[in-house]
Amino acid sequence: MSEEATIRTCQLLDLPWEDVLVPHILCYLPLQHVVSLQRVSKQFHSLVQVYLSNCRTFDPSPIGQSIPKEAFCSMLKDSKVLLRLSLQNCSDWVTDQELLPVIGQNQHLQRVEMSGCVWLTRHSLVAVSLSCAHLQHLGLAHCEWVDSLSLRSLADHCGGLQSIDVTACRQLKDDAICYLAKKCLKLRSLSLAVNANVTDESVEEVAKNCRGLEQLDLTGCLRVRNESIRTVAEYCPKLQSLKVNHCHNVTESSLDPLRKRNVVIDVEPPLQRALVLLQDVLGFAPFINLQI
Repeated sequence: MSEEATIRTCQLLDLPWEDVLVPHILCYLPLQHVVSLQRVSKQFHSLVQVYLSNCRTFDPSPIGQSIPKEAFCSMLKDSKVLLRLSLQNCSDWVTDQELLPVIGQNQHLQRVEMSGCVWLTRHSLVAVSLSCAHLQHLGLAHCEWVDSLSLRSLADHCGGLQSIDVTACRQLKDDAICYLAKKCLKLRSLSLAVNANVTDESVEEVAKNCRGLEQLDLTGCLRVRNESIRTVAEYCPKLQSLKVNHCHNVTESSLDPLRKRNVVIDVEPPLQRALVLLQDVLGFAPFINLQI
């Protein structure tokens, strides 16, 4: 057979899988298309498994729908090199039983998104803390199973943590947040939103220990007052964003110094709020020429 005929009969799967197909072709396809390839043939099924076992990121959210439990387990059964794991499209059903093996096999994880995973327990967070020493980003929003002991375990083993979201983790109180702040000095982004247990004690401890803090979300923390916001202004020179909506004890007297540093704050100054309210009442913008 001539060289020209050999080239004409070369098939896609004849190319080197791990050197060509996985890093230069499959990595550019949407996840749902890659998964669909498994149904083409046994060879394509094997190729996709090789691809999935070499994935650094597992994020099914672009698919736009919840993935079945069986598909999740099948896709990650051989995975050992994940750096980023997102479970948001699995939040309706994922439990410790499905997650713990994945965490145990992927000890280089840097980013884990578990927000909204209501069927997990503290055992999953402890597993993350014990297995993922390089963890930098963790999402736990609306995970009410997060308790003080599991957060302390995280703080003890993941000192390089840079961002954590514990929005609406209502079991957490000041003692756990303060412990986290003392252990995770590299925190740059922290959300304590929607937690009535958080007081000035937590916020001040975060400010004094996490001097590189850039984003702080205190939305709905009803017990936070001006005193701790002033501490944040004093100790966090890199702060870029502060959310204090529905923090009724935080007033402009503590926010104004931050505004002068161009920190983005989700609450408008009193005069601006008054003008907006007046506009809503009158139905048009009042002709007032004021510098705000």
